[in-house]
Amino acid sequence: MKESLANERRSGVERLHRERSLEVEEIDQAARPRTPEILRIFWEQRRFLFRVAACGCLVAVLSAFLIANRYQATTRLMPSESHANSSRSMLATLSAGNAAALAGDLMGLRGSGALFVGVLGSRTVEDRVVQEFGLEKVYGTRLREDACKQLEDNTQISEDHNSGIITIVVTDKDPQRAAAMAKAYVEQLNRLAAELTTSAAHRERVFLEERLKEVKRDLDAAAKDLSEFSSKNTTLDIKDQGRAMVEAAATLQGHLIAAQSELEGLKQIYTDNNVEVRSVQARIAELQKQLQKLGGQSGKVQAYQSAGQLYPSIRQLPLLGATYGDLFRRVQIQETVYETLTRQYELARVEEAKEIPTVQVLDVARVPQRKSGPHRLRILLFGTALSFALGMLWLLAEARWAEVPPDDYRKLVVQAAVARMSAPWRRLPYRPRNRVDHAPVLENKETYEK
Repeated sequence: MKESLANERRSGVERLHRERSLEVEEIDQAARPRTPEILRIFWEQRRFLFRVAACGCLVAVLSAFLIANRYQATTRLMPSESHANSSRSMLATLSAGNAAALAGDLMGLRGSGALFVGVLGSRTVEDRVVQEFGLEKVYGTRLREDACKQLEDNTQISEDHNSGIITIVVTDKDPQRAAAMAKAYVEQLNRLAAELTTSAAHRERVFLEERLKEVKRDLDAAAKDLSEFSSKNTTLDIKDQGRAMVEAAATLQGHLIAAQSELEGLKQIYTDNNVEVRSVQARIAELQKQLQKLGGQSGKVQAYQSAGQLYPSIRQLPLLGATYGDLFRRVQIQETVYETLTRQYELARVEEAKEIPTVQVLDVARVPQRKSGPHRLRILLFGTALSFALGMLWLLAEARWAEVPPDDYRKLVVQAAVARMSAPWRRLPYRPRNRVDHAPVLENKETYEK
């Protein structure tokens, strides 16, 4: 008996729930507008839709013309396949930094193109381009990272996997700056590739460059010491200077012997007070004095300077020759080493240039003459279509809202909330403040729940 009563009660509750769900579905279907009714609503409110579309079109036109024109400069590069070994050496350097993720691809069959794409998108290249063109001021950013991020968004770097051609597209508001930035990417790529290469020719070139600097300093110091010594002691060339002084002394000695012979002959004819005899005697005395100057005195090197002579004597030249020869030999050695290292350095530079991975520019970036954006016609059509669609949605929502019963609790709650939010805007000085009475809402809530 009890089980039958429980079954009847359970079946009654299930029947009541089914009836209530059917009623709710019928209400929703009755409230949902059908296609003819929707078309009728749109036709009746066509003026509203046209006004909304016109307003959207006006806003789209204003927005399209407020956006600045943008230009794109494109350059295309072709990596040289003969520099695969250098690309691997660059990879070894880059793999220690942020480019480690490229190692797997570069060691495969993709060649050096992927490496160049990674280098072009590196932070080092972006920082150099930002600094070269002052993009922090152009983009209106305070931080270098924000400028680099904006540059990255305005730059497209891609590689064609079939041909290996690298395409660089730079977008900017200034066409001249866009072309210059595209060219700067190529310059920075070659420069960074030369800096990061770790080939044997590069290491040899770096070593020779440092060695050349040291040898140049030693050569300058030796030349300076030699010049100071020569200037202080009036020694231009000890060997030539000694030969010239010996020849001059021999010439004077010959003139002295001839004058003495002439004096002996004159004394056989004239007395010592004769004019000719005195003249020959004076010439002999001067020749002896000059010979004494050339011969000099043995002793300190500075003796000729204290005696007022302009150049050292024959006896003093050997003393100066030892120091002069040592300084001159140092200069000659440093010059020979410098010349040899210079030749090797130039050869190393040539070999390094052969091994540095370079790219061939297929298409040089030109100043764009046509803008790449914004597409004002698309903006106009999209704005008009969007406003027209929003107007249609508004009309459908308004029709759906009008079909909701006035005593519906949800509608009353929404109306109360809207009235509360819009009350401060609709308040006037001569109009008393409207207060929302929530008693009917609560009462209708109880009715709705029943």
